[in-house]
Amino acid sequence: MLVPLTQRKFEDLVPLVATGPQYVYYWGDWQNVVKQVLFSLLGALIVWFLSGFLESSGLALFLGIIAGLYWLWGPVAKASLRNARYRRYPYSGFWQGKILDVYVTEEVVGTEETTNARGELVLVENRERRLNVEIGDKNGFLADVQVPLRRQHQFLAPGQTVQTLVLSEDRDLRRISKITDLYVPSRKLWVSDYPVLEREGFVEVSRRLGRGTTPRNAAPRQRPPLRRSRSRSQERQAQGDRHFDRDSY
Repeated sequence: MLVPLTQRKFEDLVPLVATGPQYVYYWGDWQNVVKQVLFSLLGALIVWFLSGFLESSGLALFLGIIAGLYWLWGPVAKASLRNARYRRYPYSGFWQGKILDVYVTEEVVGTEETTNARGELVLVENRERRLNVEIGDKNGFLADVQVPLRRQHQFLAPGQTVQTLVLSEDRDLRRISKITDLYVPSRKLWVSDYPVLEREGFVEVSRRLGRGTTPRNAAPRQRPPLRRSRSRSQERQAQGDRHFDRDSY
């Protein structure tokens, strides 16, 4: 099922200014907070050092305050810029389908250099367990979503109804360019990395539209261009065809 949404409703669901969960996402853990505070102090020191070259002491004070408080307003700015990338799409729709498959893979999320016992420089890969969710509907729409694995994901299973907001450059939504957070209404469970949607608003849309039927003569929609490092078959071969295991935490 795909129901087009008005621009006003879309802007309500993807707000321009950061929401609470988005702020928390960019706030990060305590290590990230320490980094942001140190970065803020460094910025304030740079402004203080350059204040002698500024003609206005008031301007130097203002810039120093802005730099010193970066740890506080930085998450808002980052989330708002990210939201703007979603809001640039002119058309959107409420999509409902089914979970086709759920499985876990390990992905390289970064690398770092270190030395071994012999003093040789080696490159170490940082890996993270990721949840892969394949979704689709009767009209031929297919998409893969990959997010960090969380304990609550153990309640996901093939066949469950799933809903999301889809974005497109086409008025008729024939080609889907991007999808947002997945919502499983039977479990009241969200599946996402970055929380794009204003969730209370989306749940209200789900209550109003989630019981609808697929429109007749609905045009097939193309798979969104989601980036994946390997195909599903390659992932299964690399991971030994390891499906989602509720006891794998």
